[in-house]
Amino acid sequence: MAIKTTKKAETKAEPEAAPKAAPKAAKAAAKDTAKDDAADEAKGAAKGKKVAAPKSGDKPNALQKPLQPTPELAAIVGDSPIPRGEVVSKVWEYIRKHSLQNPENKREILADDKLKKVFGKDKATMFEMNKYLAQHLK
Repeated sequence: MAIKTTKKAETKAEPEAAPKAAPKAAKAAAKDTAKDDAADEAKGAAKGKKVAAPKSGDKPNALQKPLQPTPELAAIVGDSPIPRGEVVSKVWEYIRKHSLQNPENKREILADDKLKKVFGKDKATMFEMNKYLAQHLK
């Protein structure tokens, strides 16, 4: 049994088949390009390429916004406005300089007179420290 097709059926079938093949080819090419880009990024990360720094005109995020420390905290980090990330770094410098970490449990900070004013108690964990520092930044 042979099936006869008319010219109308042939013309309809051909244009439909061509556009379907083009998007599939484009998707395959896009996947290959994405794989190449990912491989290039991985190679760049392995070589130590730096990520682009934010533009100077960008609005600073919450960690970069300078905050005024209270007088208690200013005794440790200074009295000028300073970003939260730098406050934490300076407090850690102070802790290490004065050997205030518990030698048996390095996560615990043994407060001296200045840190007692900030923490409100004799001991604090490194995780609690950020909570207490936030109370002394405005």
